[in-house]
Amino acid sequence: MSRAGLRAATGLHSSPKQDAPTQPLTVSDNGAREDRMNAPSRLTREWRFIRGAIRALKATTHIGRNRTRVFPHVIAELAATHGDRPALISDKENFSYAELDARANRYARWAQDNGVGKGDVVALMMANRPDYLAFWIGVTRVGGAVALLNTNLGGAPLAHCVAIVRPKHVVVGASLAQAYASAHPLVALDPKPAVWAHGGDAEGWPRVDAAAEALSGDPLPPQELPELSIDDRALFIYTSGTTGMPKAANINHYRLMAISHGFMGAMGIRPDDRMYDCLPMYHTVGGVIAAGSPLLAGASVVIREKFQASRFWRDVVETECTLIEYIGELCRYLVHTPSCPDETRHKVRLACGNGLRPDVWPQFAERFKIPTILEWYAATEGNVALFNFDGMPGAVGRIAPYLRWKFPTKIIRFDVEAGEAVRGPDGRCIECDVGEVGEIVGKILNDPSKPSMRFEGYADAEATSKKVLTDAFEPGDRWFRTGDLMRQDAQGYFYFVDRVGDTFRWRGENVATSEVSETISVFPGVEEVTVYGVDLPGYDGRAGMALIVPAAGDSLDLEGLHAHLAQNLPAYARPVFLRIGTGLEITGTFKQRKVELVKDGANPATVADPLYLAHPVERRYVPLDAELYDALASKRVRL
Repeated sequence: MSRAGLRAATGLHSSPKQDAPTQPLTVSDNGAREDRMNAPSRLTREWRFIRGAIRALKATTHIGRNRTRVFPHVIAELAATHGDRPALISDKENFSYAELDARANRYARWAQDNGVGKGDVVALMMANRPDYLAFWIGVTRVGGAVALLNTNLGGAPLAHCVAIVRPKHVVVGASLAQAYASAHPLVALDPKPAVWAHGGDAEGWPRVDAAAEALSGDPLPPQELPELSIDDRALFIYTSGTTGMPKAANINHYRLMAISHGFMGAMGIRPDDRMYDCLPMYHTVGGVIAAGSPLLAGASVVIREKFQASRFWRDVVETECTLIEYIGELCRYLVHTPSCPDETRHKVRLACGNGLRPDVWPQFAERFKIPTILEWYAATEGNVALFNFDGMPGAVGRIAPYLRWKFPTKIIRFDVEAGEAVRGPDGRCIECDVGEVGEIVGKILNDPSKPSMRFEGYADAEATSKKVLTDAFEPGDRWFRTGDLMRQDAQGYFYFVDRVGDTFRWRGENVATSEVSETISVFPGVEEVTVYGVDLPGYDGRAGMALIVPAAGDSLDLEGLHAHLAQNLPAYARPVFLRIGTGLEITGTFKQRKVELVKDGANPATVADPLYLAHPVERRYVPLDAELYDALASKRVRL
């Protein structure tokens, strides 16, 4: 079932009356049902879950007991243990464990020489490579925090991401120099951060890698290092959240340790494993889970700059990888590639990731002969984590009854149109029934024995407050709002349904419609605009669409608009479709109503307004007719 179908099936409703709770929202189980006749027994599934949960818990329970042992310290320990064993492998450079630690020491000395102390921020904008990991390990070793900038950004959005973390320095890969140069004059800081190039000469900036190479790779004397604890900040990782511009999530050393160690245990990583990592290292999945977790087990990581479907399996075979990390879109792309001998000649024993849709799951597992799929759900900044240890297709995970005390998580009734939780006559939130769709939330606790239930928030205090639900079930309680709609079946499995609010997922990124609307609204000839996501057959996530009302008497310059969007928005956020209308429907509170627009989609057969497509080959907006729409749906024209 498509996300639109799921939405329709839920009967998502408008604002409820205050004197009565809304009726439960339900959705059929068809979208995630497996063949029960061929499924493992429930006892077998439970045993798999128990083994996986024990591995993950065993790998993380020690973190809170030694509060001054943080990830940079662990890397030094691993170097002493594994020495010349391969750690990070790529087309650009290869590091053994000892070389990775030494490289991090050089960057630590660079940071100290340039005034970076405990709590200071350095922003990093670099394509995937082993030195990416070495850099932020080195800076965090001396107490700095590293903001991992999205390499797809430029202009005002990138300037915003830099300004909100107030860095002393920004390190930019030479290949991304032009993108950063478009943002630097717009960074609203005085003084602006110093800019350094990496991997080549660019814009006259000094070379950080050359400066580090001139420094010693020996361990820093203990007296020169600050005292760090798991409560200190390590990284900023950006997330769009549910509304507005990207937010910088605070990742402290506890969270960094818990993520890396937890996934090492959950995957059961062994020293002879090799992880294939082609996901962006500015995200948690590519930069911490895939890049960091294998190191803890003495394994190796093969790093690629980006995902390439056409060479994926050949590369996996040639590098002898046994583990792969995915996001759902990656799996969908792979099942749509032509068959090749390497797709079953690999040594992959486990695929780990999130977002693998129920319709793609069996195709992915069967065609590519993947023995085990470990699907999971978590938010970079949140306190809700689910693991599907037992391989139930379509489910993002389960919390066993005997673990609910440790991971207090609920699905609550949610009014999608109003964008808020449904509360009953007593003013409290209402927990969903089996099969009912609602927002998943996690209880925020400051209990030292349950550090995973903390919420560290964002660099922006206002953004932090919007993610906290208070007085939900009892006076004074606090719950983290994930912004995700889910349902739970009778066996306790959680199934993802959709994102809350205007934000939608496209090409593995969250697209904030407010940012896109603001960019379009300043273009000459635009009177009104609303932006939303629509389903497109054969594609995961939702494609961006903008309904534009031209100013009276003006003709919209579509070529100019295409160039304007290319200059001011990352590729994934640019609207794939345009709809030229005569007006916008608004609610009584002057909010744009998008429910019907989303339902209309981009099919010329059901939309009377003129439609346009951002053509992937012609690189301009072209009229969208039934023939071109069919070509998109059949993948004869690929986005």
